[in-house]
Amino acid sequence: MANLSLRNIKKVYDNKVTAVDDFNLEIADKEFIVFVGPSGCGKSTTLRMVAGLEEISGGELYIDGKLVNDVAPKDRDIAMVFQNYALYPHMSVYENMAFALKLRKTPKAEIDKKVREAAEILGITEYLQRKPKALSGGQRQRVAIGRAIVREPKVMLMDEPLSNLDAKLRNEMRAEIIKLRHRINTTFIYVTHDQTEAMTLGDRIVIMKDGFIQQIGTPQEVFDHPSNLFVAGFIGSPQMNFFDGELKKTNGKYSVVINGVEFPFSPEKQAEFEAVNAEPQPIKLGIRPEHLSLCGDTENQPHIKATVDVSEMMGSSIHLHVTANEKDVVLVLQTVDLPADHRKGFEFGESICFTFDTNLMHLFGADGKNLI
Repeated sequence: MANLSLRNIKKVYDNKVTAVDDFNLEIADKEFIVFVGPSGCGKSTTLRMVAGLEEISGGELYIDGKLVNDVAPKDRDIAMVFQNYALYPHMSVYENMAFALKLRKTPKAEIDKKVREAAEILGITEYLQRKPKALSGGQRQRVAIGRAIVREPKVMLMDEPLSNLDAKLRNEMRAEIIKLRHRINTTFIYVTHDQTEAMTLGDRIVIMKDGFIQQIGTPQEVFDHPSNLFVAGFIGSPQMNFFDGELKKTNGKYSVVINGVEFPFSPEKQAEFEAVNAEPQPIKLGIRPEHLSLCGDTENQPHIKATVDVSEMMGSSIHLHVTANEKDVVLVLQTVDLPADHRKGFEFGESICFTFDTNLMHLFGADGKNLI
């Protein structure tokens, strides 16, 4: 279908506001790429530049090796699915899906074949004669996707297509999109602010903030090895816990001190710090809620004391919100691993102790970047 190359792409609006800066990305044929980040980070603007709906202020955009900066949207062989469906209310589902093909003067028999095939893939065959107002939000979004795929575009662009749906429908449509990408041979670029969508849909994720790329990688790479504090805090739910601490080196051995407690590193971590010759320094330590575990305060291991604020029963797990050294910390505890008296939750004000495996922590320097 198509590969894309975005080289030093930049977008500056008339009021001198830079929305996207120095955006570089190579997208392989049939790859599913997700742009994710908070509102205003430049992800939708980048998508619209790929579509040709926004003028590129600087840099070069190639589709299949062809420079398309000045190519009209209709000539880029790209289809776009919007957040608000953008269906024609006076047309039936069939007519909405067939509209672009009619404009191309595609033969009627071919239009009918493509529309019915797309409707079958999306499970909307029975709605072909209905008007959009007679459909639910999820059904309308299926129609919008169907209208895009009948064109058999080289590139499918999706701009927050699920954000108007309720949680249950979002989950269902997310699964439908995963199935769809395996049934149609096209390259996908998907924009979302929802990191769950990004993690479940993307072959690779492009995490953006303030118009700049923060990290590009597979979902597992950005989860396991966040490049900086922003990525670490953005990817993962509940959010990663952060502690102020100190990286120490004593007699050639590294350790980290947080809340006055010294945690020695495993041999694997020691080797990683030695490899980069890390200097002792103030650090931010990040540890995911699911990587914290309870321990007894009499146990002969480094641990941190805390007081329970909120205990949220989630069924298979408990989200435990505690205060440790005047800082909010969240633990995700599997109920099956808890003693019987704690499987229903914890009492407000209850004292606990927690610890963690130093192999699972992340250390960030003063510049916010991961140290190793």
